[in-house]
Amino acid sequence: MSQPLSLNIALVGVGGQGTLVAGKLLGTVANLLGLDVKVSEVHGMSQRGGSVITYVRMAETVASPIIEPAQADFILSFEELEALRWAYLLKAGGALLVNNLQIPPATVSTGVAKYPQGIVSELDEKALGQSKVFSFDAQKLADEAGSYRATNVVMLGAMSRLTAIDPDIFAKAIDLVFPEKLRAVNHKAFQSGSDIIKYTCEF
Repeated sequence: MSQPLSLNIALVGVGGQGTLVAGKLLGTVANLLGLDVKVSEVHGMSQRGGSVITYVRMAETVASPIIEPAQADFILSFEELEALRWAYLLKAGGALLVNNLQIPPATVSTGVAKYPQGIVSELDEKALGQSKVFSFDAQKLADEAGSYRATNVVMLGAMSRLTAIDPDIFAKAIDLVFPEKLRAVNHKAFQSGSDIIKYTCEF
């Protein structure tokens, strides 16, 4: 008998990037799979543009909504610096998916600090071959699908390719979460994310 699915997923970015909507989608996926799920969001700064993390935990039974260090199966980072900030949550054998977008924080914009360079290379080196790091232009794929706001769904599509979850489950979740007028663009965005892993990322 196969083990029930159990996933810890951290969605990280800055305010306004749609991590909570992505969390809602994953929560709906978990419900469709008949799993217990807990979704919680933490704002590093309350204003739009501040660091945000959404924790998603799904399993037969979930006790705590928080993902402890080195326990995340997946980290989906909607911005490069946030990938660096939260990488410690990733477990050995996990996967870190990074949207190669740079949004300078206030300290960089005001000249107090410099935006780190070579973030993805640094993350790859730190992974020591034990975890996978994938980097791609999710915002461009979202734009091509019809809306930059669908970047979060592109990221979920990419992650889906690395899971055993039937893509039809994600499709049903998209239909449940989004109003009819937004479904087509989000289905397209999801497929674009899935394809970018299938065709251009080695794993």
